[in-house]
Amino acid sequence: MAFTAASLSPLPTIFYPKRHHFLFASIPFTSRRLPISASLLSSETLIQSDHQLEPDDPHQAPDYNSLDTWTERDMRSLPSPELEVIQLEELPEQWRRARIAWLCKELPAYKQSTTVRILNGQRKWISQDDATYVAVHCMRIREYESAFRVYSWMSQQHWYRFNFALATKLADHLGKDRKIAKCREVFDEITKQGRVASESTFHILIIAYLSAPVDGAIDEACTIYNQMVKQGGYRPRLSLHNSLFKALVSKTGGTSKHYLKQAEFIYHNLVTMDLEVSKDIYAGLIWLHSYQDKIDRERIISLREEMKGAGFKETSDVLVSVMRAFSKEGDLEETEKAWLRLLKMGSEIPSQAFVCRMELYSRIGEPMKSLEIFKQMKEVLRQPNISAYHKIINVMSKAQEVELAQDLMDEFMATSMKHLMPAFLDMMYMYLNLEMHENLASIFTKCLSRCRPNRVLYSIYLESLVRTNNIQKAEELFTEMQKNATIGTTAKSCNMMLRGFLSAGEYIKAEKLHNMMRHKKYEIQPDLLEKIQNRLLLNKIVVDHKSVVDQTVNIRLDEEQREILIGLFLGGLEVAQNEHNRNHAICFRFQQDSDMHSILRIHIFEQFYEWLAASDRSIKDETEIPYQFSTVSHLHFNFFATQFWMNSQPVVPKLIHRWLSPCVLAYWYMYAGFKHSSGDILLRLKGGKIEDVERIVKSLKEKSILCKVKRKGRVSWIGMQGSSADTFLKLVEPYLLDFSEKDDDSQIKEINFGYPDADSES
Repeated sequence: MAFTAASLSPLPTIFYPKRHHFLFASIPFTSRRLPISASLLSSETLIQSDHQLEPDDPHQAPDYNSLDTWTERDMRSLPSPELEVIQLEELPEQWRRARIAWLCKELPAYKQSTTVRILNGQRKWISQDDATYVAVHCMRIREYESAFRVYSWMSQQHWYRFNFALATKLADHLGKDRKIAKCREVFDEITKQGRVASESTFHILIIAYLSAPVDGAIDEACTIYNQMVKQGGYRPRLSLHNSLFKALVSKTGGTSKHYLKQAEFIYHNLVTMDLEVSKDIYAGLIWLHSYQDKIDRERIISLREEMKGAGFKETSDVLVSVMRAFSKEGDLEETEKAWLRLLKMGSEIPSQAFVCRMELYSRIGEPMKSLEIFKQMKEVLRQPNISAYHKIINVMSKAQEVELAQDLMDEFMATSMKHLMPAFLDMMYMYLNLEMHENLASIFTKCLSRCRPNRVLYSIYLESLVRTNNIQKAEELFTEMQKNATIGTTAKSCNMMLRGFLSAGEYIKAEKLHNMMRHKKYEIQPDLLEKIQNRLLLNKIVVDHKSVVDQTVNIRLDEEQREILIGLFLGGLEVAQNEHNRNHAICFRFQQDSDMHSILRIHIFEQFYEWLAASDRSIKDETEIPYQFSTVSHLHFNFFATQFWMNSQPVVPKLIHRWLSPCVLAYWYMYAGFKHSSGDILLRLKGGKIEDVERIVKSLKEKSILCKVKRKGRVSWIGMQGSSADTFLKLVEPYLLDFSEKDDDSQIKEINFGYPDADSES
């Protein structure tokens, strides 16, 4: 039977309304397949990132728009595979040409769900060549998300065969358009197919990550860069080396120092690839070395010699880095030599140079010389900065120069400067070591009036109260620490309170605290353990030393821990499965540049302390708590894994509307929520279908909280405005940790709930 164009319906059985949002580009007709070269698809102007960075915010990644000229020039010259696409004239069936043309015109106007529904209606006739033509057409008219939708649908069909050239072109365009998640998805698909991505894809994806103002972007850029060199065997362009290196040294020293190994790898590649090593590379490496806990003296000397051999003069920044490094070692000769060179330069002396000299003379046991340098700094710079006050108070406190330290502290408090906490802690440690407990109590009160309380502050005061046998006051303070989630208790503070109870003969309270410590798997000090053991023996409870320490406690998740996990999972918490016993572990990840996450990280670490691996429980200082840590794999976490994860993707449980307690909402807000400068509240929800989001919105509406919803890819944003935002904050306030709220518009400025095309509104 012969089929003609007239015998077939020009459209599928379901008729879709036409929305002519985009002009249909004219289709060139040739007698052959059209090769899509690199120049055709890669010569477009680099589209700027949608997220504008604040230039005055030191905690965010720098603006890389200044690099776009060089980056675009390099991208144009990068090799890329040719992609052959069918031409409609090659197709003998007129109805097929008509349908392909209709898809090219209609699909860019629709979102994901409608696109998939339309394409599903074409399954009886569409082939890979047809779908490839549609995807390439979307790329020609710069509808890259539409091209990605077509590509994603095509890759799920039974007739699909991986097309490396198509995947490369799509990934390159998505990366240029700053669609990082989609670009990375295509990049990972190329890797899963056993192929090595093209140099252009590596290059573009790295630059896209460097331009993204999100936490972890630099780490991802480093990972892709390392794969590019080690697995791909490529020789990255000079601009890419420089861009990545600049990103590594763009933050504060304490944050950037962990990137030393990566920075050295970039330098090694520059040298071995015979590329130009700029002055900034040498200066950045020396700067990173100066912030390390253990100074590599030989490496710094070597870098200075190489810098000199390359014809570069040492700037004031380099000399300050040298002073910082050698002052930590107490190297008087090298530090003073760098200081004299700074003076000879005749320019304004950086304040850090004075601080380094104060550190130097403190190290060699001359604290009064440090004080003299501080006074010189006041004469030269008029007003010392915060770091100078911190350093001189630290030096005087360690030297136990009480009167001088008190005068300097009073002077510091009289200024309008903030961030007084380090100085207060130095003073309290000095009073504690000198057994000046009344002074310590006084400075503790002053600190509470000027600073946000923290765990270290309370722990010092608790130790002072225990030493003076003021057990009643110590117990009140310890109870306050337990109730205040921002402060919390640690193994050290629990041991301290346990010692106080035992010394005061409060054995019932001591035994109760001891049981709590065993449940949390806190390490109990040996002498306290012996006293507890003797007391238990008197009560005819036989517990030997080994069983107290090593006995496995049958732990369970309490109600608060379960609610915390639900809130965090809504915000994007992840799980990992143990291949041996099939149980799951919880993977906690926090943003380093978020004040809220910094406090939440410490709180979560203590809340789930008993579930952490032994290596994580060995951390003694809260400053050492990592921003990423995991629990052990346990069957108690399997429920959350099955409810919130499916096929390695986040999902929303069907019963989530029953679990939205104020505690759950509070932790969801702290982990993945934002407060706009206007007072509006936004909650980010990862995963979930539209009906799942609607259940959440309905549940919030029952609490008198009206919401609007916008979907961006796989993420839903739930917004609350006006009185609804106030009601939400009032509801979750009892569970919020004490943090300094900072508006974060970088991630939410595109979520405009005023448009009528919001997916859901109640």
